[in-house]
Amino acid sequence: MQITRCLHTAILVSDLEQAKHFYGTVLGLPRVERVLKFPGAWYEVDGYQIHLMLAESGLEGLQNAEKWGRNRHIAFSVPDLEAAKEHLLAHHCPIQMSASGRAALFTQDPDGNVIELSEV
Repeated sequence: MQITRCLHTAILVSDLEQAKHFYGTVLGLPRVERVLKFPGAWYEVDGYQIHLMLAESGLEGLQNAEKWGRNRHIAFSVPDLEAAKEHLLAHHCPIQMSASGRAALFTQDPDGNVIELSEV
């Protein structure tokens, strides 16, 4: 077997409209068409897709509330971490700087899914 590239990450959400606002408006991800019938929304960054899917039951919480980066998360690259931080704060998003000291921060979507932003 040979894996040739990553295609997408599926993220479970409890409120699709809130999630679409966060991923589409706050993070600014471009939305792409989807043909599936179940509730959801797809976004794409550089050929990689994020699939939001409406959860059918309760969502799990953080496994490590002290260090968000030690939970399941998706990571995105940003050119200016300080600008990204200010943008997230302006949208009242929670922020936790990376405990490692590197140029990275963690935030959470409305369902508590962790998002990493790294300046690379």
